[in-house]
Amino acid sequence: MKPYIRLAHSVGVFITPLLFAGMLAGCASAPKVDWNARVGNFTYDQAVAELGPPDKSTKLSDGSTVADWITRKKSSGLSLGVGTGYSHYGGGVGTSTGVGVAAPVGSTGDHVLRLTFGPDGKLKQWSKS
Repeated sequence: MKPYIRLAHSVGVFITPLLFAGMLAGCASAPKVDWNARVGNFTYDQAVAELGPPDKSTKLSDGSTVADWITRKKSSGLSLGVGTGYSHYGGGVGTSTGVGVAAPVGSTGDHVLRLTFGPDGKLKQWSKS
C-alpha cells in the first residue's frame, strides 16, 4: 500500500468515529419544559427572554396577555444536491441548494405554544397545538 493511501486510511479511521459522535451530539434535543410547574411563577418577561418575542400576542380587557410562539412551522420545499468524491479512502466535496415555502402563521400543521399571563404578568395557563 502506498504511504499516502495508508496515511489517508489511518486519518479516516480516526476521524470518522469523531465526526459520527459529533453528529449524534448535535442531534440531542433540549430537555422538555414542565409548563405546569411554571404556572403561577413564570413571567411574560422570562418567556420573552427564553423564547424571543411572541409571533402573536393580544391584551385582554381584564389585563391578561395571550401570546403565541410558533415552535415549528409547517413547510414544503425542494432540495437539490450535487456531490463528488474520490478514492476509496478519500473524502468528498458537495454542494446543495434548498428552496422552501412557508405556510402563513397559524396554518394547520404549525406547532403553537400559547401562554396566557395574568394582569400581574405571571403565567396563568398554557397549551400546545
